[in-house]
Amino acid sequence: MLTKRIIPCLDVRSGKVTKGVKFKNNVVLGDPVEMAAAYSDGGCDELVFYDITASAEGRPIDIAMVQAVARAIHIPFAVGGGIGGLADMERVLLAGAEKISVNSLAVLQPEIITRGARAFGAQCMVLGMDPVAVPDDPRFPSGYEVTIRGFRERPGLDALEWARQVADLGAGEIVVNSVDADGTRAGYELKITRMIADAVDIPVVASGGAGHPQHLVQVFREGGADAAIIAGMIHTGDYTIAGIKQDLQQAGIAVRRRW
Repeated sequence: MLTKRIIPCLDVRSGKVTKGVKFKNNVVLGDPVEMAAAYSDGGCDELVFYDITASAEGRPIDIAMVQAVARAIHIPFAVGGGIGGLADMERVLLAGAEKISVNSLAVLQPEIITRGARAFGAQCMVLGMDPVAVPDDPRFPSGYEVTIRGFRERPGLDALEWARQVADLGAGEIVVNSVDADGTRAGYELKITRMIADAVDIPVVASGGAGHPQHLVQVFREGGADAAIIAGMIHTGDYTIAGIKQDLQQAGIAVRRRW
């Protein structure tokens, strides 16, 4: 039986981990390297780092931070934000990351997914998607529109159609980060997660809205997710990764045990 992955997300701005609600009002939480080491030691399966302002500010990812994280942890991690092309991808991978997350770049240059998969392997290419619900807009049959550049722009893409396209282009994984649920801790957006999980044959990672272990149970059972990203619920110390995994196991969800 395939186990479900638990992936803490560290949103980094100006060298510090921050957390907001629906991409707004971010507060500083701590040092990314220290937090990464704590979560790695605490039993998470992977980590993901997003430089949340790099793309909007037109600057590259902080390679020094990537290198420091790679030295501090012993699990795979993905990096996104400020990726401008294959050269940036190569730098991130050589710095120690196992995966590259592309979001805005992929929308603007869809061929980068195929080029990245050919150069580094599909397992390295993660498509990050920030959908927002638009239930009354006939332009988006799925009821969800893709947003880019930290919810600053709307390129006019239907979320489900975009997911199918990137899977065909060679992405190895899709992260579905609901704008509406982001930071609310009210639960994942199950509808779009399930929709995409049923439509593609690559792993789908749910993101945005986790506030209680039961939310992870729901997104694995009802949302069809292969993995779940968590942030605020552990950043605040309300829950631990080991505790969340124990709750999932008690609910019959297969997880990797390291405690």
